[in-house]
Amino acid sequence: MKRRAFITKTAQTGLALSTLGVYAYSNKITSQLLKNRIAENNLFFKISLAQWSLHKAIRDEKSMSPIDFAQKANELGFEGIEYVSQLYLEEIKEIGMNVLMEKLKAKSEKYNVKNVLIMIDGEGDMASTDDAERNKAVENHYKWVDAAKYLGCHAIRVNAHGEGSYEEVAQAAVNGLRKLAEYGAKQGINILVENHGGYTSNGKWLAEVMKKVDMPNCGTLPDFGNFCLTSGYGSIKDPHCKEAYDIYKGVEELMPYAKAVSAKTYDFDANGNEQNIDYVKMLQIVKDSGYTGFIGIEYEGDGLGEIAGIKATRDLMLHAAKKLT
Repeated sequence: MKRRAFITKTAQTGLALSTLGVYAYSNKITSQLLKNRIAENNLFFKISLAQWSLHKAIRDEKSMSPIDFAQKANELGFEGIEYVSQLYLEEIKEIGMNVLMEKLKAKSEKYNVKNVLIMIDGEGDMASTDDAERNKAVENHYKWVDAAKYLGCHAIRVNAHGEGSYEEVAQAAVNGLRKLAEYGAKQGINILVENHGGYTSNGKWLAEVMKKVDMPNCGTLPDFGNFCLTSGYGSIKDPHCKEAYDIYKGVEELMPYAKAVSAKTYDFDANGNEQNIDYVKMLQIVKDSGYTGFIGIEYEGDGLGEIAGIKATRDLMLHAAKKLT
């Protein structure tokens, strides 16, 4: 790294770190203290931690085992956790799915955190216009429905991706989601679709799909930031994103079907506010929908370390919630 770039990055990091003291209540907030904060301020939601916030520590740095997720979440003061399936591929290969689930359940019970949901990736396109591919993807998700039931989660998050026209992929998504939701209903598990790239990042498209599926255990997981229509998995911070859906309109369209919510953050200003998302406006939309469940923190930035980013997001949520009407 060139000296000028290093100095600039150091300055930016220092500014970002200085913002943590603005809303931070302490470096170590126990789960009970966080619950007390929520109760004291009469907040309408509970806070969970999305495991993707720790993916660098788990996979890049190898400084944390994904099996210790519940312990880390407890240390950071969270009462709920949201697993990411792709972060357990090595463990599944080494010890098998059943043993892994036993370990995760034991950890969550030991550290007194609620298993909220599992985010599933890499199991095929639920909205593939090829019938055989779509049916295979649906069947690939059955084991995760079973895992969610065993852990005590209420849902799994799936991806409704597919190739084809607006209408073709929508109909394929309806077919795939109905089939998986039928299996999920037998296990008492909700099937949730996140705005996660492609057509799913179009709030109108995904809301129309939900309306056509019309099953009580099939819903959405609105993500505050995944509304890019033209690249990757929908991040509005993707440098290749050329067109994005209105994030506030998108969340408003998806909230009637929401059974989980993802509070995404990327960058913080000197006052601890998210630079790309108005959190007061976004949380007001969530509140006005009547939603009262978990909101999962998902820090996806580079300006802060993962732990610092998680804490900054947590504190921003608590602060912004105080301003809601």
